[in-house]
Parts: sequence; structure tokens; C-alpha cells
Amino acid sequence: MSNKVSFGSTVTLAEAASVILACPKNRVILEGEPGIGKSTLLTMLGKALPDHNLAYIDVPNMDLGDTSMPVIDHDNRVCNYFPNARFRLTEDKPVIIMLDEFTKGMAPVKNMLHPLLEESNPRLGDITLHPDSYVFLTGNLSSDGVGDNLAAHSANRLTRLLVSKPTAEEWITWALNSGEVDPAVLAFVDKYPDVLESYLNEGQKENKYIFQPRAMQQAYASPRSLVKASRYVTNRHLLPNENALTAALIGTVGQATARDLQAFVAYQDQLPTWDAIIKQPDTAVVPTSPGACSVLVYGAVTKIDDATIKPFMKYIGRFQEEWQAAFAINVAKNPNKQKVAFTSDAFRNWVLENEDLL
Repeated sequence: MSNKVSFGSTVTLAEAASVILACPKNRVILEGEPGIGKSTLLTMLGKALPDHNLAYIDVPNMDLGDTSMPVIDHDNRVCNYFPNARFRLTEDKPVIIMLDEFTKGMAPVKNMLHPLLEESNPRLGDITLHPDSYVFLTGNLSSDGVGDNLAAHSANRLTRLLVSKPTAEEWITWALNSGEVDPAVLAFVDKYPDVLESYLNEGQKENKYIFQPRAMQQAYASPRSLVKASRYVTNRHLLPNENALTAALIGTVGQATARDLQAFVAYQDQLPTWDAIIKQPDTAVVPTSPGACSVLVYGAVTKIDDATIKPFMKYIGRFQEEWQAAFAINVAKNPNKQKVAFTSDAFRNWVLENEDLL
């Protein structure tokens, strides 16, 4: 497999999902560098097809016995192959099967799974898939150097899609909608968008944050590892000291990312509490550094609700215009917060008074 895009343009995860859903008989393999969210596609498809069973198959960690096992039919003096329960084929329901990291699997395991790639009578063992079922695969690029291999006869049965790494802006939008990422991490990514660059792009050989296949890296920043780092930031009060947080971050996203991220953690610790902001919007401390303002704005987007948006709009009105606009734009883009904003008189009045900032 090649890291070059000559076999097709890159797609987002949402576009990849639409390709899979458009043609159930076709088999799609999603290729991309590590940690960009390919495995999350199963959940996305499950939401689109709620009546389907979901089967996550971790191919590299499978042995032959994890696919199908022989069962002897003594009456007919034959042997049948029954699939493992993890494939969810025993119920009379369609299934969505994700063969995760198929390109890293052992050859005998790939051979057993290969009948799932057929468009005519796809099966596992002696069980045929429900006709409304879907099967898709994931893998890394060969240039990633993480042991991926796909035989030519398998590749010819597949539609290969190169999944693009999300930009910093795309990832921040996703993270705000998820509500799972700490504001300090959001502010850091906003300030340092290079942390989500791809090594495939020109000018990234010296990027100290990201996955570099030719470097000896123990950890690096990716959409996946940034979420993991965020959990340490959010739960740092449970750690004994700053050294423990530093070590955890370095071991998750690498030293360069960890060191720069910690500056934004420090900003967060200097901010007024949410309670103080809401109860005293006219007198609560207003941060002066851009980093602290960014952390506060992203934190507010995740916390705002019907009861707090009015006092917060009074508080944010004391900030420079660019931070007021940053809050308004991110709230308006967040589907979980749009109703809160658009039903608030305080927010609507701000928009009317500041249309030139948007």
C-alpha cells in the first residue's frame, strides 16, 4: 500500500461513511496514519443504522480459533464451521462488521475472514451474512511503518479510501460537540494547529509534535492521544504533584506537546472559578493573556446552559471584541449549545449589537 493519493482523493470520516452506506455489497478499506479516528466509524454507522448489530473485530489480536470453530455433525458425518459470537451472526438481523487493522492480521486469519469480502454470498464459516449487512476494513499506510500488508487479490476486492487527518479547526469543532475534551487542550490546539498536521504534507519534517515514521518516537500527538491527554488534565487534582502530570502527558503525547500544553494548564489554574463568573459577572477577574482568554472561552462553550448564559454574556462583554466573537461563533457552531444561545435574549442582543464582528 502507498501513502500517495494517486488512487483517489482524501476523504473525511463523514464522507467515508457515506461511501460505505451507498453500496452495501462493496467492501471499503479506510487507510490513514495512526490515531486519526478511523475506528470511530463503526459508531457513526451504528447511529445511521440503529437496527443493525455492530461487530468490532480486532484482527491483529485474533488467532484462527477466534474466527470459526469446527463442529461435528455426527448424524450426517460432516463438519460445520460455526463463527465466533463476536461477529453477531447468530441473530436474524443485519450486522455492520468492522475488520479493524485488517492489514496487520496474520495471514491464516485473513484467509478465514476473506469470504466476508465477497459481494456474492458473503459468509464467515458456514454462516451467510444477512443481505442488508455491511463489512468494512481499516489499516494504516505502508509508509507509516507499522506492519501493514494487503495482498493484491484482496486489494482488488476493495475500495481504498485515504482518510484525511482532521485539521485543528475540524478537531476543535468535534471536541466541543463531544464535551469530552478539557478547555486547556482545546486552547492549546487552537494556538498550535501544527499539532494536528500530517507528516504526508510538505514542510512537516521538523514538526516536533506529530507522528514521524522515520523517528524513534515513544509518543506523539494525534486526535486519539490528545483526548487521552485531556483526561489527565481534567483529573490532575487526583495526582500527587505536577511531576506526575508531566510524566503522564509526556508518555501520552510526547515531550514537545506535553511541555507546551502545560502552559495552558497553568493558564487554567489562574482563571476565576465558573461559580465566581456566574455570581459576580461585573467584578470577576478578567484574564489578560491570550492563552488564558482562550482557555476561558473554550471552557465556557462546554459549560454554558440556560441558567448561566445571561450572566456569562455580561462577563464576556468585558473582554476584548475578538474573544467575545470567538465565544459567540463557537457556541453557534455547537449543535449541543445552539438552542441555549438562540433562545437567550442576552445572546441575541449581543449578536444584533456586534454583527460586524461575525
